[in-house]
Amino acid sequence: MSEQGSGAVIGPLDIRRVMAALPHRYPMLLVDRVEKIVTDQSITAIKAVSMNEGFFQGHFPGRPIMPGVLIVEALAQAAGILAVESLGLADSGKLVYFMAIEGAKFRNPVEPGCLLQLDVEFVQKRATVCKFTGRASVDGKLAAEASFTAMIADPPGS
Repeated sequence: MSEQGSGAVIGPLDIRRVMAALPHRYPMLLVDRVEKIVTDQSITAIKAVSMNEGFFQGHFPGRPIMPGVLIVEALAQAAGILAVESLGLADSGKLVYFMAIEGAKFRNPVEPGCLLQLDVEFVQKRATVCKFTGRASVDGKLAAEASFTAMIADPPGS
């Protein structure tokens, strides 16, 4: 693992390191592993999609597919890890909040038993607002893509 800094390569990160970077917990933690982070640039992460996910009970009985909004949330969580690692926010108490989602497109269904690859890149990086573009794929086949903006802020009540 390389040291932090512009373009430094970090990874892989196991679930403990993912949980150290994100406040999310089951059932909303949607990143299981980080393959690679290039600080200030990009992240490749994995979501293992299991039939045990609660949303599959109702989406859809007889033909389970991962809801598109959760695929976008998984991309946003990967972006949050990228921001935390790139901006040195670990242990700062700062959170990464969604501000906007643009151009979300859903290309192929994501089914139980697959590994969802989450590829996110910085488009613009500032101290308190970052823009990203993300692509989610299964076996190299595009499942979803979106551009989104996030705000770095203190938790509510701080």
